[in-house]
Amino acid sequence: MNLIWEPFVVLIAGLFLLKLTGRKAIAQMTMPQLIVMLSLGTILVQPIAHKGVVRTLVVVGIFVVTLFLLEYLQVKINGAEKIFTGKSKVVIENGTINVSELRKLRLSVDQLEMRLRLNGISKVDDIKTATIEPNGELGYELKDEAKPLTKKDFQKLMDEYMLGIKESQSMEQKNSASNIFTEIQEEQESNPKYLQ
Repeated sequence: MNLIWEPFVVLIAGLFLLKLTGRKAIAQMTMPQLIVMLSLGTILVQPIAHKGVVRTLVVVGIFVVTLFLLEYLQVKINGAEKIFTGKSKVVIENGTINVSELRKLRLSVDQLEMRLRLNGISKVDDIKTATIEPNGELGYELKDEAKPLTKKDFQKLMDEYMLGIKESQSMEQKNSASNIFTEIQEEQESNPKYLQ
């Protein structure tokens, strides 16, 4: 019976211990995935230490099934995701760094600025919202005036510009039609050459 519950307890304990150590140590994997990978690495050495191949395979299978179970629970229950993986933490809001949240994450302002530079952001003031995601990565949204121009934005601007030109030409034609001197100018232009 120990064979079944020991891997489960080790996985859950490892999950919470890793969550306590902070997000900056995690690169791309979620915490449950990282715990399973570390555990698998440790477990797979057991056959070399003469612990038995069957026991090793059973424990690896239990770890994998537990990982699938945790991921399934995270999809089905919102609270489970918060417990096992965590939620995104807002570290910048409207160009202002949230220092208290950085302290909770044990992340310095310099480390945050490094992540911003790696994402091509040169000014904190340009950021509407920035988060540290559960996997340790930086997520951000730029303010509208700092966002790069997209093809869609460019097309919208060009459509507005062309519409403005058409409206301007239409207004000029309207203004020239209501001009009382236009009639005299048109008559002078329409006179035959021999009369001039």
